[in-house]
Amino acid sequence: MTLQILPFQNLKEKNLTFEDVFERILHFMYIQPRGNYKLIVGTDSQVHPAHTLFITGIVVQNAGKGAWACIRKCSVPRKMLHLHERISFETSLTEEIVALFDEEKKNKMIDIVLPFIYQGASFTMEGHLDIGAGSRNKTKEYVAEMVARMESIGVEAKIKPEAYVASSYANKFTK
Repeated sequence: MTLQILPFQNLKEKNLTFEDVFERILHFMYIQPRGNYKLIVGTDSQVHPAHTLFITGIVVQNAGKGAWACIRKCSVPRKMLHLHERISFETSLTEEIVALFDEEKKNKMIDIVLPFIYQGASFTMEGHLDIGAGSRNKTKEYVAEMVARMESIGVEAKIKPEAYVASSYANKFTK
């Protein structure tokens, strides 16, 4: 069984390395250093007849002023039918990308907004989990575990309906 992980891409560019992605994020932030930035990572999955497709989205959002985004596809060559296994793998893929934003990279992003903090500029990071706590949601029993995993790596976790990078952006590429 071979896991297939493809390079990052978006609607305009293909075959991006993580370094390319990071440079695009910095460029987006440099344009408006007084912005309110959120760096968001989230993963969604879809079971297909012969494989399970995972899409991890990376979005840097400047509140009210736009965003830059990309995805990375990962394909597991089997149907992953057990919900806990799939949710756990989604969380692992999100954790993997978050970990690429090491202290040095986070400091570079913070350094862009730091001179403008007193004028309202900000930078935060979120991990979006495609799970929900609603009484009819099949994933509710996994919320505490997956949120704890995100928080243990220093990232604020968001679940449905606030986990839009996983449940909306990444989701549209899983079909």
